[in-house]
Amino acid sequence: MKALIIGATGGIGAALADALDATGTAVTRLSRRSDPPVDLTDEPSISAAATALADQCFDLLILATGTLHTAAAGPEKSWRQLDAATLTDSFAVNAIGPMLVARHFLELMAPTATLAFLSARVGSISDNRLGGWYGYRASKAALNQFVRTLSIELARTRPDMTAVALHPGTVDTALSAPFQRNVPSGQLFTPAISAAHLLAVIAALTPADSGRLIDWAGEPISP
Repeated sequence: MKALIIGATGGIGAALADALDATGTAVTRLSRRSDPPVDLTDEPSISAAATALADQCFDLLILATGTLHTAAAGPEKSWRQLDAATLTDSFAVNAIGPMLVARHFLELMAPTATLAFLSARVGSISDNRLGGWYGYRASKAALNQFVRTLSIELARTRPDMTAVALHPGTVDTALSAPFQRNVPSGQLFTPAISAAHLLAVIAALTPADSGRLIDWAGEPISP
């Protein structure tokens, strides 16, 4: 089996790549610092990376990237904090970039391949009871819709492929670090544990699951 992990230099992405390596899977790791580099906010870099790997055929693609906050701006707690540039960045990394990866890498995927995009439960509109985190919630909701739309097209043109959005749980990474204080005991996963959960979910997927948002335990999440 051949796997392609985008966002593989740290956190969940690196743990996923390491776990697949340990099973004997041939893993290609891409990130902003890889060769070739991939920057989700720079479509030419995505296209160039796909061209560089054009002789490959992958069975699994995992897009393990995302942004919630930066040193300059945290997730919005109120509409008063909404900022066009910050919102644009959220959508570029969390929604648009992943779909540009699908556009440029789909031709490198095997007929029975799985495409897994890391999303988040907070991207579920029906599950939103607390509010806040405007940009992150909305951009992950957009990603979930993108994946659903992609799955419908794949069902017509490549019916043995599977495309899903996955919620990894709360993972001890830089993304979640400022918000871990209120995480219930036992619900903060290490990257390695999260990776093990996600790979177990991926291993059980079939094309019937395509288009769903699924959590780390294999349970579907309402959009």
